[in-house]
Amino acid sequence: MSGRLAGRVAAITGASSGIGRAAAERFVEEGAEVVLGDIQDDAGRALAESLGDGAVFARCDVTSEDDVAGLVDTAVDRFGHLDIMYNNAGIVGAVGPIDTTPTDEWHASIDILLHGVFYGVKHAARVMKPRMVGSIISMASTAGVMGGLGPHAYATAKHAVVGLTKNAAAELCRFGIRVNCIAPASVLTPMVAFAHTGDHTNMDGARAELAANSPLIGRPGLATDVANAALWLASEESGYTSGHCLTTDAGYTTGARPDAPGFADYAPMIREAGRIGL
Repeated sequence: MSGRLAGRVAAITGASSGIGRAAAERFVEEGAEVVLGDIQDDAGRALAESLGDGAVFARCDVTSEDDVAGLVDTAVDRFGHLDIMYNNAGIVGAVGPIDTTPTDEWHASIDILLHGVFYGVKHAARVMKPRMVGSIISMASTAGVMGGLGPHAYATAKHAVVGLTKNAAAELCRFGIRVNCIAPASVLTPMVAFAHTGDHTNMDGARAELAANSPLIGRPGLATDVANAALWLASEESGYTSGHCLTTDAGYTTGARPDAPGFADYAPMIREAGRIGL
């Protein structure tokens, strides 16, 4: 442990599995005390127990503002303050063509993916402002900075998370609070395994598929990659970074693909009127 988060208190939503679990483990490893919020009670309690006295589980359904407020209050009551809020909880949500998307599934998706983030930012700011310090981190996605990378509700919510991040950063900066988000591509988690293979336990199959389609050939994205990004944003190493959307996508959103681009091989320059070369 290098103590990059020594003395700091974090609250993480969706902390029982996937990226949230990886972040919780990483934060504790770096010296933080952590409140784990999730609706997966058994997994959350087991994780808290495995992490020791510096971790506690609090049931948190992010569609309930009272639950999210309670998660923040648990951090303050148990550990004295809150330094880091990581709005991580999410689902794939409603899928399919826009003209067949059920309205109730749309609302349920937005409720988790966007409203839950709003509640987290709101209540983290509530307890951070008096102390004039804090780091709020939210989960966006590459689907939140490009079109065509996710279902409609998911992409809409993630675009909104990026916008909320920028707006909240503009407001909260004068209170010493930094607000950032992370935009991962698909990384190896049970949720992604289900989306790719139809089986949330088929991690090997998902790993192979992610590796085959990664711009960094043979290198799948991992939950720890996102957890490490969150660690940087949570720590003072990013102390002058706010309003930023940090991609963890092997360069996909900049045009990187597994296949070579059209300019990868030499050819004489192309000039006017079909002329070639100098």
